[in-house]
Amino acid sequence: MQLEQQLRNTLDKKDILLMTHIVLGYPSFEVNREVIRQMVENGVDCIEMQIPFSEPMADGPVILKANQDSLAAGTMVEDCFRFGAEMVETHAIPFLFMTYYNIIFKYGEEAFFERAAQCGIKGFIVPDLPPEMGAAFLELADRYELAPILIFAPTSTDDRMKQLAEYGRGFIYCVARRGVTGKKSEFDHDFDDYLGRCRAATELPLAVGFGIQSKEDIEALKGKADMAVIGSRTIRLVEAEGAQAVGAFIAGLR
Repeated sequence: MQLEQQLRNTLDKKDILLMTHIVLGYPSFEVNREVIRQMVENGVDCIEMQIPFSEPMADGPVILKANQDSLAAGTMVEDCFRFGAEMVETHAIPFLFMTYYNIIFKYGEEAFFERAAQCGIKGFIVPDLPPEMGAAFLELADRYELAPILIFAPTSTDDRMKQLAEYGRGFIYCVARRGVTGKKSEFDHDFDDYLGRCRAATELPLAVGFGIQSKEDIEALKGKADMAVIGSRTIRLVEAEGAQAVGAFIAGLR
C-alpha cells in the first residue's frame, strides 16, 4: 500500500497522527529495537529511521551527537538496512529512512532504492537534496514506489511550495520554524498563517516537525496538521531515563 493511502486510512480513526524519529545505532540497535516497540505499542503511526551521517546539517546538537556516536560505534548502512527490514516485518506501521544525500550517492542511487524496497521501507526524507538536483532520485522513487518526502519551511514562498508539492509523495514535512531540530517551537498567529499557506499548496497530508515536545504542542496542531513529528525529545528521554521511559511519554501525548 502506498504511504499516503496508509496514512489516510489511519487518519480516518484519529484526529492527528504521530511520527517519531530515531537515529539508527544510537545508543545501540538493541535500544532502538526496544524504543520502537514501545513507540508502536503506545500509538505511534509512522517512524523515520535516520541512517547516521557525519554532517547532518538540518539537525541540532542532540541528533548531531547521536549521529556521531552511532558512527563512532561502527554503524554501517547495511546494518541499517537489516534493522529496517526487521522492523517492517515486526510492526504494522510505515517506516521511512531519513538521511543525507552523500550516503545514497556513495552507496549508489539505484542500489540504495532497490535495497530499501526489498526491506519494505515506504519512503525517504533527504533534507539536503532539492528536487531540481535530484531528477534521477525522483525517477527511482517512482519506479520503486518509495515516497520522496519534500520539505516546506517558513521561508518558502507560495510558488516554491507549489513547485515542491509537485514532486512530493506520501506527505509534506512542514518545518515549524527556522533553524535546526531540537529547539521548542512557538505556535502563534504567524505559524497559523504559515500552515495555511502549506495547506493551500498541496493536497498531501501535512506533518509538522522541529521543536514538537509535548501534548500541548500536539493539541495546538489539531485541525491544522495531519501528523506531529517528535524527534529530539525522545532521544533526550532515552539518554536521561532509558528506553523504558518512552512508552509512558508517547502514551501521554494523546
